[in-house]
Amino acid sequence: MRVLIVEDELFLAEAIRDGLRLEAISADLAGDGDTALEQLALTTYDVVVLDRDIPGPDGDEIARRLSAHPESPRILMLTAADRLDDKASGFESGADDYLTKPFAMRELVLRLRALARRSPAATPPVREFGDVRLDPFRREVYRGGRYVALTRKQFAVLEVLVAAEGGVISAEALLERAWDENADPFTNAVRITISTLRKRLGEPGVIETVPGVGYRMTDASA
Repeated sequence: MRVLIVEDELFLAEAIRDGLRLEAISADLAGDGDTALEQLALTTYDVVVLDRDIPGPDGDEIARRLSAHPESPRILMLTAADRLDDKASGFESGADDYLTKPFAMRELVLRLRALARRSPAATPPVREFGDVRLDPFRREVYRGGRYVALTRKQFAVLEVLVAAEGGVISAEALLERAWDENADPFTNAVRITISTLRKRLGEPGVIETVPGVGYRMTDASA
């Protein structure tokens, strides 16, 4: 999952980003409405965590613009106001969910995962490829019915590969989807994570390297 955090309070924004990274959720930051719209035009996000009171186009305006397009990401609106009228107007602007400050990081993570399951493409909550079964909400992976314990980053990489359904994913695309915009493009993190992920999944191998191109899932059960 990739999330855009639109929040002008830098300390709070960075705290949210760091907390999401611990849950293997990639997160980028935007401190105002104009920057948010620029990033949304360039990058595909699953959910936007949108503060209502931000400089430039405010949260309600951004929500209205996003809701006008069916393929736009889901919107989780943040606000310091907890009055019902404020929440009602937020939902009317196009928000999919609402969270009042202050909030618990655990609740934010649960709400984000629930929203991601309701993506515009109607992504099923459980993905399967060959004998690999991946549940993004429970964050569980099974290989041939056997539970496979993965680190957060291994899970994030596998989730991208399984979602591609056998398509080739470049190392750059994995960095973009499983890490974030600040990832070093020259890092060997992808190669190392793929290597450890293969060991966790066991034999026969289900992740194939396509030389000079990237990686893809193969159906070892076929």
